Amino acid sequence: MRNSFDPKFQEEDLTSKIVVGIERLSEVFRVLLWEKSKETGLSPIQIQILLFLKSHDRSMANVSHLSKEFNLKKPTISDAVKVMFEKRLIDKETGEDARRYTISLTARGARLVDTLQDFDSPLRKSIEGMGLPANQAIYDGLVKVIFNLNQSGIIEVQRTCYGCQFHQKEANSHYCGFINKELKTEDLRLDCTDFKSKSE
Repeated sequence: MRNSFDPKFQEEDLTSKIVVGIERLSEVFRVLLWEKSKETGLSPIQIQILLFLKSHDRSMANVSHLSKEFNLKKPTISDAVKVMFEKRLIDKETGEDARRYTISLTARGARLVDTLQDFDSPLRKSIEGMGLPANQAIYDGLVKVIFNLNQSGIIEVQRTCYGCQFHQKEANSHYCGFINKELKTEDLRLDCTDFKSKSE
């Protein structure tokens, strides 16, 4: 039976080496988020939610969407939101149905986010130091892996070019029908604000 985490199996299997490499990178995010967690008294998921709220549309700022975005159960997100509300980092705006609400950052929450945004800087520096050709190759592979995982149902939410109705691909070139422009590999997006699913 194949085991990507068996060093002997890895010796002869490049896919396993890549899987283990991605697992190590996920540990980097866990460590970096926990460092910020110790500084702020917030859990890693609370930090991630605050960062998400700062840079995404209000239509995504609700428990239902956040549970899909972070692949977590709604009660887990609700608990995180409750703590942030009690700490006056977010506001809740209810509509006709009091059970559903939109979340927004308070001024205090926005100030805190400003101190959190650089949590990934050690990873950024490491990647930037590799140079453009290496970054292009890594990014091209990542976009494809993320899209494939979305198609297989592992990742529920994705806003990549590959899943967008505006994206066209011919041979090695990409084209975006929304901005009417040919795209280089580094122009492809993982989180596009203009994304429209091909299934819509």
